[in-house]
Amino acid sequence: MKHIVTRGIVLARTDYGEADRIVTILTPDHGKLRLMARGVRKPLSKLAGGIELFSTSDLTYIEGKGEIGTLISSRLQKHYGEIVKDLNRVQLGYELIKMLNRATEDHPEPEYYEMLEQAFQSLDNSATHLELIKLWFQAQLLRQAGHSPNLRTDTDGQKLKPDQTYNFNYDDMSFTPHSAGHFAAPHIKTLRLLFSRHTLQDIAKIQDLGDQLTDIEPLLRIMLQTHIRT
Repeated sequence: MKHIVTRGIVLARTDYGEADRIVTILTPDHGKLRLMARGVRKPLSKLAGGIELFSTSDLTYIEGKGEIGTLISSRLQKHYGEIVKDLNRVQLGYELIKMLNRATEDHPEPEYYEMLEQAFQSLDNSATHLELIKLWFQAQLLRQAGHSPNLRTDTDGQKLKPDQTYNFNYDDMSFTPHSAGHFAAPHIKTLRLLFSRHTLQDIAKIQDLGDQLTDIEPLLRIMLQTHIRT
């Protein structure tokens, strides 16, 4: 049987039988895999070290006749060990993993793998604000699914103005001018960053995003609930 080699990130693990475990793994080139890791819960298992959470691993597997293949070997490539030292970072890490797993089909684009890897890198850095990581990840999920908001023109097709305040129209996914609107130019600038292709690491270098992140959190949360199955 053909052995397939790939790199992966564990999204979920389910105990099976006395010593086995079914793992759901996100890969950059084979989509999401469900693999049986036989004997992985035994103390001397050679597979266990390569399928840790918050890690990237080199994996070898064979396809099964059904939807579950068999994991043959696993070798840890990178473990983001700083994440597990902080309960808040662990909790957000779990949340992002579950969010991506529910939001993607069996064959997601490679960009989803890159997103999760970037999120792990930032979670592993205690200097990166947790709210920034979460909101960037939500924005990127929306962008990848084709649900980016219009951040250039308002609901009337007019270019967004730096001295105007706006409310957000979720039906049109665009801003509506309002004299007492909740959003202004700094919020829109921050949203453009979050929905851009800039890396999370580059965005994290920008100062004074805190207030804007707090204000736009409800907006992103509602967008996500409306358009993405999370």
